[in-house]
Amino acid sequence: MAAEQGLALYNTVAGETSAVLIRSYSTSFGLASRLLPARTRRQIETIYALVRLADEIVDGVALAAKIPRGDIGALLDELEADTERALRTGYSVNLVVHAFALTARATGIGPELTRPFFASMRADLEQAEHTEASFNEYVYGSAEVVGLMCLQCFLQDLAIPEDQSKRLREGAQRLGSAFQKVNFLRDLAQDFETLGRSYFPGVTVDAFTETDKNRILDSIDADLLVSGAAAAELPAGCRAAVVLAQELFTELARRLRATPAARLRTTRVRVPNPVKARIAARAVLTRRATVPAAAPINTEPNGPHP
Repeated sequence: MAAEQGLALYNTVAGETSAVLIRSYSTSFGLASRLLPARTRRQIETIYALVRLADEIVDGVALAAKIPRGDIGALLDELEADTERALRTGYSVNLVVHAFALTARATGIGPELTRPFFASMRADLEQAEHTEASFNEYVYGSAEVVGLMCLQCFLQDLAIPEDQSKRLREGAQRLGSAFQKVNFLRDLAQDFETLGRSYFPGVTVDAFTETDKNRILDSIDADLLVSGAAAAELPAGCRAAVVLAQELFTELARRLRATPAARLRTTRVRVPNPVKARIAARAVLTRRATVPAAAPINTEPNGPHP
């Protein structure tokens, strides 16, 4: 019994660690996650925490900690190996990996989704520019599979017809793709100047044009159109959170469209916090209209809090 209690405590601490990590890095995630049912919110936190942990290995924190550049890839390999081991066993000494494994084993997330993710993270260490094919592969691994992981949590324990499941999977992938492309466009200058990366195929950052910008944003709008239609078919308990995330990135895309291309080469566009709050308020009203009053929005007496 003592061992079982120790494992339960370890599971709880692992989940709380993931919650602290991701909310410390992303205010937008914190806003959207508050609209999820408690169990789903904890699961989504574990997914994004692992994503952030890998991202921090490849995007400079390891270098800032004076890890030799040649050793950084080995750290990423170790994280992937630990993740796959935890998927098999349900245990890791790394609290973030442990929490992710609990979610993965409960929802059916397996190596078919984690391996493409780690392959894209590894590409950041090896590839500064992309072809159309490598870009699509990168976006699938770095973002679309994350959307598919989240969908596994949203649909847990539900029987969904195959045609609807197909639409939801496409919507999850297209939303992940839109998020990633919006982030690339917003961080255009920083990625190039700080990390030496140029993600968009055929785009030269120091000669970025309105044509380049609008072509990318047209692609983002097409993704958001598909994902928005799919979001309407999601279970009521998670629909408002996904709609909020979509609306936040739609607003960011709108602001990017209104910003001259030359300015994007030097400026990082943001959605101001008051605007985020207004969008969130609309999502809360949507949630109250679609979810029974008894369903909790933020009731976790013994768990992590936003």
